[in-house]
Amino acid sequence: MSQQRKFHLVFSFVMGAIMVFIMTFIITLANVGWIDGFVRLWLRAFAIAYVAAVPIIFFLAPFARKLTGKILGMPA
Repeated sequence: MSQQRKFHLVFSFVMGAIMVFIMTFIITLANVGWIDGFVRLWLRAFAIAYVAAVPIIFFLAPFARKLTGKILGMPA
């Protein structure tokens, strides 16, 4: 596996963790409030979303880079 491919894979895991951590916290808090069992609900949401997010980021990040380059008139 090339260094660039390794970088992209690790990036997908790290970016997924950061985004899912923040977003599931916010959405869980908005949906149920600060209740007993909040952390359990949040971690369950995190686990489900993380499993979905990593492959989505892995496969869509190159497209997002190209689209961003086109929008800004820059090479990707």
